[in-house]
Formats: sequence, structure tokens, C-alpha cells
Amino acid sequence: MKRIAYKYRIYPNTEQKVFFAKCFGCVRFFYNKSLDDMNEIYKSTGKFKNITPASYKEDYSFLKEVDSMALCNAQMNRNTAFKKFFSGKCGFPKFKGKRNDQSYTTNNVNGKIKFSENGKYLLSLFKCPRIRIKKHRDFDGRIKSVTVSKTCDNKYYVALLVEEKNKQIEPKNKIVGLDLGVKHLIIDSNGKKYKNNKYLTKSQTKLAKEQRKLSKMVKGSNNRNKQRIKVAIIYRHINNQRNDYLHKLSKHIIDENQVICIEDLKVKDMIKKSKYARNIADSSMSRFISMLIYKADWYGRRIIKVPNDYPSSQLCSTCGYKNSITKDLGIRKWACPKCGTVHDRDINAAKNILSKGIEMLTKDGTHPDSLFMLESLDSSSKKPPLL
Repeated sequence: MKRIAYKYRIYPNTEQKVFFAKCFGCVRFFYNKSLDDMNEIYKSTGKFKNITPASYKEDYSFLKEVDSMALCNAQMNRNTAFKKFFSGKCGFPKFKGKRNDQSYTTNNVNGKIKFSENGKYLLSLFKCPRIRIKKHRDFDGRIKSVTVSKTCDNKYYVALLVEEKNKQIEPKNKIVGLDLGVKHLIIDSNGKKYKNNKYLTKSQTKLAKEQRKLSKMVKGSNNRNKQRIKVAIIYRHINNQRNDYLHKLSKHIIDENQVICIEDLKVKDMIKKSKYARNIADSSMSRFISMLIYKADWYGRRIIKVPNDYPSSQLCSTCGYKNSITKDLGIRKWACPKCGTVHDRDINAAKNILSKGIEMLTKDGTHPDSLFMLESLDSSSKKPPLL
């Protein structure tokens, strides 16, 4: 079984929008109020006290008007934030603001969240029935929870967390190495290159024009709010374009290969240190890698992560000679001084990542059945020592 989120656009009426605004506000109020009170209690007693929504409902009666499960989920999110803080995974929990995307999550208790089809799809939530929804795709599973959100461009969405069976896809007798770049998003060990569409760069002129208009407007005015929505729409469009491309590309690679070898990149550090920070961020390498990982888990594929200190760009994929001159990113093609092979920098790196992945795979005793895939290697790839 797996849990997957299906996101749909909804079209609430005026009354439903008011209810959602109350839910967003109450969830934010409870989160911030309880966080502040827990801080004060810790300062005075040295201990943290778990504060529940019920402790506030007598003093703040408006909390009774919204979905109680939304407040319970806010409590769980706050406790999770504290656990991550104490385990050293992230910083101290921050207060929530209302200027970003707003959302709340509710659970599907006793199957009360459901669709009704009467000429059009309608979604029923707790205390908010019959919401118009654009159900552009179906699913076969049980709804576990629903997250209602309002974006910065004033659009409403629901994300349904559905528990369903794993979808079986045909096993492939292929293994591939992937090198991630800026000019091309992916270069595989077979020599195929997948372009980086650079959606942010393409929309940069239009975005800068609208942002200049926004910067000159009076804060708090209606015209400024209208212009803010225009800027938000451009950002949302860029994000949708990028997500659509990455989802299709990652699914294509998962469908075509049984084992995928990638470099264990520290993208956050790359953005901090590289002069190509904007281009790296525009390519969304980290998001693509995360998509590959969870889709591989869904469909029974395997991801091999090659250490990021492995010199994939400096080694000759034919003879193994290390050419330190290739540390210069400006060198896109080079000839091996030892064997004379002329290499494309990115394709050579992908082949070396493949070879290192095969080496790691053969040394891994927990998955010996994966070795049958080595028979499908391209003859141009470097042959692993164990074969």
C-alpha cells in the first residue's frame, strides 16, 4: 500500500469562502497562541507543556465554529516541529503569517469526506458540504485526509491523501547513470540529453516588469493588492510548468530503467557557493531527485546514490585515467592523454557514475538479485572490475 496526494481545483461560493477563511484563521491563531504560551511556560518552569485546542475553546468561542480536526492537526504539526527542533533537524518553530499560502488539514473520519456526482462533481467536507470541484482524474483508494489551501493568487485547491495499492509496472532489464547539469538537466550514460527549459529565465522579463509596478504602489492599497496577485500568478505559472516537466521526465526514466545511478548532490550547498546559483535553482535538481526516489519506491525500481566526492568529471570512462584539468567547468570536451579517447564532459561523467553505481551494486550483499541487470550494459561503458 502507498499513500499518494491528488490535488484538485475547487470553486467555493461566498459562504464557503467565509468558512475556509475562518478555518485558516483559527488554525493559525491556535498554532501561534499555543506556541507563544508554551514558550512562556518553558521560561517559567523549564518544562514544555502540551496545549490542546480544548483548553482555548472556552475563552475563544470562535474556535468552535470551525472543523475540530483542523485544530487537532495544527497541534500535531506544532508537536512535530518541536520534535524536529530537539533532534537537531531544523530550527526553533516559527509563528505562522497570513500573507503566504493558507491551508488547513482535516481527517476523513468514518468516511464522511466523499464525492457526490449529480451532473457535476461535488465534494463534501466537515461543516462545508457540496463544494464544486474539477475532478480531472480518478483514483482507486480510500481517502485518509484532505488539505484545503488558498494560494497567493486567490485560488482554492484540495489535496486528497489517498491510500491505494502499489501499481505494478513491467520490470526492465536496464541500468542507467545520470549526470545532472545546468545547460541540460539530465545527461544519461547512453548519451541522451534532456533539456533544461529554464522557465524562470524565460519569464524573467515579464516578471521584472510586473515587480517594478508593484514596488511603486502604496502598501495596503487595492491597486497594490491587484498587482500582487498578477505577480503571484506569474510565479504560480512558472512553478506549474516546472512541476509538469519534472513529473513527466522522472516517470519516463522510472519506466525505462530498473536501476538508476545518480550523484548524491548537496544542491543547497551548490546554490550557496556557485556563480550559477540562479540557473541551478531554476533547474530544480533537488525536486527532480526527490521525485525519482519516491517514484522508484512506488514502482519497484532502485536508486543508487554515488558519493558526491567521486570525481566523475575527471576520470576517463574508457581507461580510468584521472585528468585534473577538467576541474575547470569551461572545458566541455577533452581528450584523454593516456588512451586518446575524446570525451563529452557530461556524457563521460554519466558513464563514470554508472560504473561507480555498478561497483556499489555488486558489493551490496543485500540485493544480489539485482546483478542480472548488468548484462544489459552498453558495450561502450566501462566494464566493472568484478565482471
